[in-house]
Amino acid sequence: MGAHMPKLSRRASLLGLGATFSLGRISLATAAAATEQRFVVILLRGALDGLSAVQPYGDPALTGLRGALALPEPGQPGGVLDLGGLHGLHPALAGMHTLYRANELAVVHAVAGHYRSRSHFDAQDYLESGADRRMNSGWLNRAAGLLPAKPGVAAGAEAALSVGTTVALLLRGPAPVGTWLPQSFGQPDPAIYRSLLALHRADPLTGPALAEGLKERGFTEAVLNGSEPPKDKYSFPALATAAGRLLGAPDGPRIAALEVGGWDTHAGQKGRLPGVLGTLDKGLMGLKDGLGSAWARTVVLVMTEFGRTVRVNGTNGTDHGTGGVAFVAGGAVAGGRVLGSWPGLAPDRLFENRDLMPTTDLRSVAKGLLTSHFRIDAGRLAGVFPDSADAPPMKGLLRT
Repeated sequence: MGAHMPKLSRRASLLGLGATFSLGRISLATAAAATEQRFVVILLRGALDGLSAVQPYGDPALTGLRGALALPEPGQPGGVLDLGGLHGLHPALAGMHTLYRANELAVVHAVAGHYRSRSHFDAQDYLESGADRRMNSGWLNRAAGLLPAKPGVAAGAEAALSVGTTVALLLRGPAPVGTWLPQSFGQPDPAIYRSLLALHRADPLTGPALAEGLKERGFTEAVLNGSEPPKDKYSFPALATAAGRLLGAPDGPRIAALEVGGWDTHAGQKGRLPGVLGTLDKGLMGLKDGLGSAWARTVVLVMTEFGRTVRVNGTNGTDHGTGGVAFVAGGAVAGGRVLGSWPGLAPDRLFENRDLMPTTDLRSVAKGLLTSHFRIDAGRLAGVFPDSADAPPMKGLLRT
């Protein structure tokens, strides 16, 4: 699984990665699996507040519980984007709303993992292992190991790709996994480039060439003088777009995992959440763009370790909760629906008088996708999600 400096292949060059990612460390996964289906999992680390991302504006108890965190109803300035009369997407998720209206995104509300821990570390371990005990492998790795091998592909070839600085537990295990990560997630301070440009400004040859090169890489005059931040080409949207290109290649990987942090909104949630939601939204749209025609055969599962409290805390945020929200996107998805059983926010319907009551097991969602998308039968699913007979695969998630 170790990453290394690559000799970029012709495939990478054709994907347009030669210039953009030549400084990155990469071990390209290949189409080791005999399937044209693609499956992507996006981990939201820190616990997304599902009641803000997908607000149940039609629930009569919402306003009294949420206070200032409650957004206006659909059609009002700054209002949520309607999902059919009860729920609405946060306005920062405009791209995902477009997918919803195109029947390429489904929402699973009041969902939770099979555990009842409010510890980030424990919950993330259980979420990624898919088991009631700590394991050294993740459920997505075990699923990748069940895909049929492509004839003529050498043993040990990778069907799955991990995108980011580390390989998440979700993808660790016996099945080979390729990796891609940029050499650095940051960029040199624009002041360095500003000084370099000043040194060469008088040179008729290097001065204009350096200025033009910096401009092409996003270092405009405004960036160099400090009045505008530089663009981060290693942001989640950029990584997701790159992952889409790799997955979309005919001989690319079939499974990938990415992650986004910044969801632990204990304080000032209303001001902080739009930024990370917008990052997720842009990343998902970038993934679709990168996949191109392969989007039609793609399923994306967006999940988080737990939801957040229904009531607002004293610092205008929310604390660790239980029930939350998951998203299922892709051209293969039977979208345009809010799935799951909505429990309501009445006092007698809250979990432990503080959280959204979970009514859907996240393992059921994942099992439903694996069963329909990769034709993994119940017997083999038992090895992917041990001791999960109480969480049958959710039906009807994908197009027939």
